[in-house]
Parts: sequence; structure tokens; C-alpha cells
Amino acid sequence: MVNLNGSIIPSKEVKLGSENRAFKYGDGIFETIKIQNNKIIFFEDHYFRLMASMRMLRMKIPMRFTLEFLQEEILKTVKQITKESAIYRVRLTVYRKDGGLYLPNTNEVDYLIDVIPVNSVSKNTYKVDLYKDFYNYSGLLSTVKTTNRMINTLASVFADENDLDSCIILNENKRVVEATNGNIFIVTGTTIKTPPLTEGCIKGVIRKKIIEIVSKNPDYDIEETSISPFEIQKANEVFITNAITGIQSVTNYRKKKFSTEITCKLKNSLQMLSVIGV
Repeated sequence: MVNLNGSIIPSKEVKLGSENRAFKYGDGIFETIKIQNNKIIFFEDHYFRLMASMRMLRMKIPMRFTLEFLQEEILKTVKQITKESAIYRVRLTVYRKDGGLYLPNTNEVDYLIDVIPVNSVSKNTYKVDLYKDFYNYSGLLSTVKTTNRMINTLASVFADENDLDSCIILNENKRVVEATNGNIFIVTGTTIKTPPLTEGCIKGVIRKKIIEIVSKNPDYDIEETSISPFEIQKANEVFITNAITGIQSVTNYRKKKFSTEITCKLKNSLQMLSVIGV
């Protein structure tokens, strides 16, 4: 079952016509949201990112799109899932209404909420490598989760073909941007680095939380700075963040093996934040 503009219907009955703008032009955005033990994790952060993205893409925000309204719509959809789970993955997609060519007929929007149960969210062994066939171009638009994720798709295919769990995406300057499935952090000594938004990485909710956690910890320094692929080779630890997994330790990059000591501590801190809902 899915939620299309407030109506709960079987997923097979969703009719997206040939004029659907998310299909024709990638004219849509989405939020991937975690529900754990019937609680929406960090929903306020997801909500404000969604609103900022809609404004940036000049979509008309409906008056009913309050935080409370969308929260109720998500929970209403979850209740229709017959397979019970402790964790659910929610995708909230917002896209401009049908019609027009590059110039849309309207800036009003439709929304679609779909939910799937999640059995496992992290792996003990996690291998990555660089994806160098295409680049993610730096700039503000690249920080928005639009429905055009072609580089992530191609990099994921590459990872599958090469027995990898994920790939590291580079920008046109051949600097690290993110992983195919989330933001990336590297740990060298007590310094934790992640690419700044100006490099073209997604403005991740968990990325934001990790920066806040590390900033308050006197034992570590956080730097939002450009990262070269060579620095990954020299790092002590590497981890990937996204809304569903939270933190995924990277264990292998080419011939390099990473430790996970600091990453595990950050996992615990993030778990505490998600419990208290900060």
C-alpha cells in the first residue's frame, strides 16, 4: 500500500501517466526517512530540508504541508503495511504536477509515500572503491535529493559488478564528494573530515547530526574540507552516513583495511540522539 496525495491505495494501482514530470524530467525531490519502534527518526530535520529543497526548485508548497500533516500521512501509511517490522524505510517523494515541457504548466505538486520493512541496516564487512566513469558536478543543486540520481545508479551497478558494497563518487575536480548511498567521513588520528556542501555532496540529515556530535566532543576535531582520494588511503577509519543505516563502517578500500573504534563510539552517540529525538 502507498499514499498518493492522501489516498491509501495498493502500489499496483498507482497510475503515473506519460506526462509525469518526475518521470520525464526528474522534476521531483525525495526524503528517505527511518521509522524505528513506531517513531519517525529526526523527522524535523527531514521536514525542513524538504521545505528548503522545494523552495530552491520553485515548487509551490501547499498550505497543508505542515510538519504535523506530513508526519500523520507517513504514520497513516505505515499502519497499512501488513508485514510488521521494528524498522521501516519511508520514501516521501514530491514532484511537480503533470504537464508542460521544460517549462511546467504549474508549480503545484503531488506527493507519494511508500514504505517497506527493513530487516538489516548495517554490515560487518564493507568494501568500497572509487567510481571514475562520471563525475558529480559541484554546486548547490547537487546538494538536493532530486529524483535524478543517474550517477548513483551507475556507480551502484559498477559496485555490484566488482563485488563492492558501495562506491566513492568524485566531482569534476577529482575530489571526494560522497558514497553512492550516503555522505562520507574519514578519520585520521583525532581529526574527522567530511567534504563541504560546496563540493557537491547531499545535505544529509545524519551528516548534520555527526557534525553536531563531533563539534561538542573535545576529544575530536571536525573539518568540512576538500578530500583527495589519496587521503582515504592514509585514513585510520572511514564511514558512510545515511538516514536508514545511520553509520556504516567501511572496512576495506582497495588493499587498505580500516579500524572502526571511533566509528563505533559515534554510532552509540547517534543512537542516543535518535532515542531522545534531538
